[in-house]
Amino acid sequence: VQLQACGGGLVQPGGSLRLSCAPSGSIFSIGTVGWYRQAPGKRRELVAAITSSGLTNYAESVKGRFTISRDNTKNMVYLHMNSLNPDDTAAYYCNAEILTNLRTLTAYWGQGTQVTVSS
Repeated sequence: VQLQACGGGLVQPGGSLRLSCAPSGSIFSIGTVGWYRQAPGKRRELVAAITSSGLTNYAESVKGRFTISRDNTKNMVYLHMNSLNPDDTAAYYCNAEILTNLRTLTAYWGQGTQVTVSS
């Protein structure tokens, strides 16, 4: 099983980005998926999470600006980020609870995708 995260980049303050997380491999089902971020010198923090049924949870710092969504038909999870500010600069990681075809349940991490908010 692999998680491919992409969509990061350089954006000006006030701008928007959409991150994508694409699990692939021997997957039976995907449970809760979360987006985390880690800025230099800081601990990794949860930004947003979405359950298999669509329930969402957000960090206070991104509420009203970020939206997490999923397309279960494509095994895709997205993080729509609006009104970005320099404090959002970080490497963003997706984490997914995956039940494999062998019926093993494991949390997988994707590689980070860098988001830089700067003028």
